[in-house]
Amino acid sequence: MNRRLLLPAAVTAALLATAGMSGATAAPVAYTDAKAPVAARVADLLKRMTLAEKAGQMVQIRVGKLRGNCDYGNGPLVDSCMADVLATNHAGSILSGGGDTAFPDNSPKAWAETINAIQRYALTHNRLRIPIIYGADGVHGHNDVSGATIFPHQIGLGATWDPALTRDLGVSTANAMVATGVKWNFAPVSDIARDTRWGRYYETYSEDPFLAGQLAAGAVTGMQSSGELTATGKHFAGYSEPRSGHDRTPAQLPIRYLQDVFLPSFQAQIDAGVDTVMPDSGSVNSIPVHSSKYMLTDQLRQRLGFRGVVISDWNDIAQLASSYHIVSTYQEAIAVAVNAGVDMAMEPADAAAFTQGVIANVNAGRISQARIDEAVGHILTLKFTLGLFDHPYVDPNTANQTVLNADRPLARKAATESIVLLRNQNNVLPLSVSSKIVLTGDSADNLSQQMGGWTIGWQGIPDDNTPKPPVVTPLQALKEAAGDNVTYAPDAADAVSKTASADAAVVVLGEKPGAEGPGDVRDPSLSTAQQQLVDSLQQTGKPVIVVIMTGRPRALGAVADANAIVQSWLPGTEGGHAISDVLYGKANPSGKLPVSWPKVAADEPMSYQTLPANGTNTYDPAYPFGFGLSYTTFATSGLTVTPAISRTGTATASVTVRNTGSRAGTAVVPVYLHRPVSPVLMPARQLIGFARVTLDPGAAQTVTVPFAAKQLAVTTGDVDGAGVPRVLPGGYQVVVDALTADFTVR
Repeated sequence: MNRRLLLPAAVTAALLATAGMSGATAAPVAYTDAKAPVAARVADLLKRMTLAEKAGQMVQIRVGKLRGNCDYGNGPLVDSCMADVLATNHAGSILSGGGDTAFPDNSPKAWAETINAIQRYALTHNRLRIPIIYGADGVHGHNDVSGATIFPHQIGLGATWDPALTRDLGVSTANAMVATGVKWNFAPVSDIARDTRWGRYYETYSEDPFLAGQLAAGAVTGMQSSGELTATGKHFAGYSEPRSGHDRTPAQLPIRYLQDVFLPSFQAQIDAGVDTVMPDSGSVNSIPVHSSKYMLTDQLRQRLGFRGVVISDWNDIAQLASSYHIVSTYQEAIAVAVNAGVDMAMEPADAAAFTQGVIANVNAGRISQARIDEAVGHILTLKFTLGLFDHPYVDPNTANQTVLNADRPLARKAATESIVLLRNQNNVLPLSVSSKIVLTGDSADNLSQQMGGWTIGWQGIPDDNTPKPPVVTPLQALKEAAGDNVTYAPDAADAVSKTASADAAVVVLGEKPGAEGPGDVRDPSLSTAQQQLVDSLQQTGKPVIVVIMTGRPRALGAVADANAIVQSWLPGTEGGHAISDVLYGKANPSGKLPVSWPKVAADEPMSYQTLPANGTNTYDPAYPFGFGLSYTTFATSGLTVTPAISRTGTATASVTVRNTGSRAGTAVVPVYLHRPVSPVLMPARQLIGFARVTLDPGAAQTVTVPFAAKQLAVTTGDVDGAGVPRVLPGGYQVVVDALTADFTVR
């Protein structure tokens, strides 16, 4: 605490000494004044910085370069390594990439001590005492840290249709990250899920831009609510639908499709105040996004109104020369990216190459001093806003208490809300705890497959990782709920044998964890062995309940006719409890699919927003977007809507929801838009709002769902898509279930 209080005075003293001034007569140093407006502090500091110091602020280096042999080694921090990165090259930011753990262990306290030590070195060896900002990928909790609570991955949270929940999870994640000194979270992902082959599918919220945007906005609001952590909107934009379905391969996206489908989810985050954005690592329409002024300036800043920091993805500026070959040298790549709109380079390996490249480009006139000041101004504004200049350190002694096993009830709630009941023939679910159950399947007791990628390691929990994360698996949870009535069968033959004398079999099927390119799959189907296991269990004549624990819908094949099918996604720490709660009826499933479930693996890409066609209807899913069963039933009636609005106005749809079943439950009520006649093709349905309502048996409630006319905007013009998104006047309908209500836009 004393260090925090004394830092501004120490900075002032150092500056006065450097200038040869007397403390009694010198004017105050404006940027050290915690009470001064942020803009004034930034302007004052920029005037004092050399070009080399500014260039340093524009680079972020992987923590591995600060320890070991200065080349990604683990172990303690090494002064000579830190000297090169932090003192000589003035690096303004450090990150832990996936798998970069703390030393001597991976505890929250070790993280806090490590980041404090880096911060202390940076401040001590920096004449202006500019703090570093530390970043990490907290994509489902503070997932790099041993003992941290791991939440469901975003695709599962998409199934909750619950922005209030994503906000609460954002608050929890921020608390954990800030306690360890991490002030920059590279999350949430705003990409749109359209192709299950893609290795990052599970990192998205939905195939629908409105749903994805609302959930991402909730996460941003929660993460940034304390003012001590910044969220990141990524990956701007079009990253998730490469033509091959594989990570970081080219995307060909008509401008109308790009603007109307891929940008709205980012607009929602920007409207929520997200402080940083990360560009798409791939190319769109043959232009790498990191080199695209159209994307990073014209679209992101001028059209969408973003005002914060644009940070490159991992090594992506260098890739402009080494992979994309749009320029010959790294130095040229730096000029292209910075001029396009990138403020900071996530340059994992070589601080000197980047900073010297910036300086050389400025001296040669390829990057203007004004552009450098703009970029550094964005970065300094972020640091001042987060309080890093005034409170650069955290207390390591409170880190473990704040992070370890925090918010487990919230994790259980999130995992439970994310579960989607896809099939329940003859009401085989819920089970009775007195029923004799055989539990089997590759994910019945597999914490690595339950957590997925980005958990301790980049590709998931390393085999040699100790201690193991605190995880409740389905085996543990079902045993906890029903004791000896649950028998575990680790292999297929044993499962079939034991099911013959049991009441039912529960089969938990998963997938190998992975991330990015290694997570790509050519055939997103359940494996032959998984299908054969379910087939053999069904031949016993006993009910078979299949729980699917994957980060994407898998084509079901022979599993499609199981008695019950439950999708639990990648549910995290409390996933076992959530699955048990749903199977035994302690919780009534409320999850609804945030994506379309394909019948066969070849149905890619897929979305419910298929445009009208004079031919075969191409939208034929196994389960449609928004589908999900409950242990009760609901009915809607009395749909109304504001009859007429202006193109800048807001309308309200109202509908009554009644629980027509015999037990309490939560209904998700999607409200769709339909335009009967439109000069630009529009999908038959477009989500414009939704509500969640919990009702006792027989109870009813009228819910209201507001929506803005601007949500109806489409890119006008001809085939070239040269028009701008605008709201077309005329007649529209809102649709809820089979109900419709007409309204007009003037």
